[in-house]
Amino acid sequence: MARYTGPAYKKSRRLAFSTLENGKDLARRPYAPGVHGKDRKKKSSEYGVQLQEKQKVRYTYGLTEKQFHKVFDKAQKLPGIAGENLLMLLESRLDNLVYRLGMARTRRAARQVVNHGHILVNGKKVDIPSYRVMPGDVISVKENSLNHPAILASVAEKVAIPAYLEFDEKKLTGKYVRIPERSELNSDIQEQLIVEFYNR
Repeated sequence: MARYTGPAYKKSRRLAFSTLENGKDLARRPYAPGVHGKDRKKKSSEYGVQLQEKQKVRYTYGLTEKQFHKVFDKAQKLPGIAGENLLMLLESRLDNLVYRLGMARTRRAARQVVNHGHILVNGKKVDIPSYRVMPGDVISVKENSLNHPAILASVAEKVAIPAYLEFDEKKLTGKYVRIPERSELNSDIQEQLIVEFYNR
């Protein structure tokens, strides 16, 4: 299945969850899309609840089903709790960290910035959005791209930087200080349901 490139607001309304993590996608119409959106009954089966939870996380981070399943397989092989490992791996993606640092307004925009070769990791160009950043790695904007209008406009919005990241606004340089704790991530996500979905 190809990556979803349609309206993010529509998916957020379908899942009753802000995939943009800012609440704007649900502010005006907090019900499912379509003519019968207000009247449509939500899935109540156990499978439906698990599937919806998986889709919430998948659309939030912008992965295809195949990519998401691969990340889950990696998470299961790591020591610790599989659900939490999954979220940590997703947070460690380069496109996600570029977004978290405020160098892009959305994860889609962050993916494009990375794809176009504007981002360096430890001084080397990395154009793979799924690249796994390790604690201690430095993420910066390429010298030729320091005046990139989209990056500057995003940084000017001064989003809140998570505690597990450091960011120098003047140099457009950030550091992945440590792996985030579960309490620092979205509390509306029930990762155990995703584990149950894949292990059913």
